[in-house]
Amino acid sequence: MLVTGGTRGIGLGVARALARDGWDLLLSGQRPAPDVAAVVQELETFGGRVDYVSADISQAAGRALIVERARANRGAVNALVNNAGRAPRVRADIIDATEDSFEEVLRTNLQGPYFLTQAIARDMLERGRADAAFRAAIVFVTSVSAEMISPNRGEYCVSKAGLAMAASLFAVRLAPAGIPVYDVRPGIIATDMTAAVKELYDRRIADGLVPEGRWGQPDDVGRAVCALLRGDLPYATGSVIHLDGGLSLPRL
Repeated sequence: MLVTGGTRGIGLGVARALARDGWDLLLSGQRPAPDVAAVVQELETFGGRVDYVSADISQAAGRALIVERARANRGAVNALVNNAGRAPRVRADIIDATEDSFEEVLRTNLQGPYFLTQAIARDMLERGRADAAFRAAIVFVTSVSAEMISPNRGEYCVSKAGLAMAASLFAVRLAPAGIPVYDVRPGIIATDMTAAVKELYDRRIADGLVPEGRWGQPDDVGRAVCALLRGDLPYATGSVIHLDGGLSLPRL
């Protein structure tokens, strides 16, 4: 099991849920290994094996390092959670946003997971041809921003819309091999990425923005990902799972 960006935020919520479910984990992120040692130790208390690789998913060399580590540890990955992502460094109106910001966000949020999935899917297909009992699945963690518009972070919205299409593409391509692919779309989740806008969204949630009336938590996403990877939703490849408390529901 590979979880990108698995040591903080939504990724850590996913990793914790999977560890509770008994999965062995390979986590990737950009921080040095000593900086995430406490996270690895926490996850190991659930009884499974936990490894970490420091690599930049936005770079081809970083993706190659992740794939190499996955192969060295366990051979073909039997489950991939594409969670790693970033927000723009500055929330800027699309009239003012820079090409540098656009490129940085898309390389991390779209190009990185797209080509990492390509490499992992190749290994999954090869393993499946050699072993009829092999089972695999892929989850893309996209966002309600794949559909909902935020003109002050256009590059993020474009990256998540592209990632949603990537999930659909891989779902169709891998379905004949029995490898389901899912698109999980979190809404307003309490993480370090949203900490800077906490007061704003506290007010908007109190005013009714989210029908369920609360922030989402990383564990909400983690539990849903676990259900998908356990196979609790069979015959559902390509499905979009909204985890947003009703935020994306059309309302008058």
